[in-house]
Amino acid sequence: MSNHDSPVRGRPRSGTTSRAKFSGAEARGPVIDQEGREIPPETLEQGFREFRFEFAHGSPFGNLTREQRLARLEAIAKLLDIAFVLPGTSIRYGIDGLIGLIPVVGDIITTAISLWLVREARALGAPWHVTARMLGNVAVDGVVGMVPFAGDAFDVMFRANMRNVRLLRRWLDKQPR
Repeated sequence: MSNHDSPVRGRPRSGTTSRAKFSGAEARGPVIDQEGREIPPETLEQGFREFRFEFAHGSPFGNLTREQRLARLEAIAKLLDIAFVLPGTSIRYGIDGLIGLIPVVGDIITTAISLWLVREARALGAPWHVTARMLGNVAVDGVVGMVPFAGDAFDVMFRANMRNVRLLRRWLDKQPR
């Protein structure tokens, strides 16, 4: 039986040691679309340029203005604290209260997101006394939030993220533009 008749195609039978060497393009072969047509490589490169992130020049979110960053922080705080209304009442809650229902892990996740908001405030130039108050709000929210059910009710009423955004907004409004 020759190598071409072996059950596993492309592998030489035992006893022979033949290794083919291919460059990257030859080893891959042509790219075929869903209809079976070959796609030229230059077309592929051109299409993927749109989806490339250039992290060498900083974060993809780094080009936002101060107002845009503050608007993003406010949107995240609203999502975390007041995005939904309890039907039949005027009580507002957010995903912080929902995720917090998952014991321990949920509170860790929401505290991490709240800490990211504080980090963003620091990146906007907030001084130590503002960030210290923000960290205090996050700590109170995180520690009390660990208590099952009562902590989740506290999360809904305390709204640490909205408090922190208000603190940051007040400080930014006092600063010269």
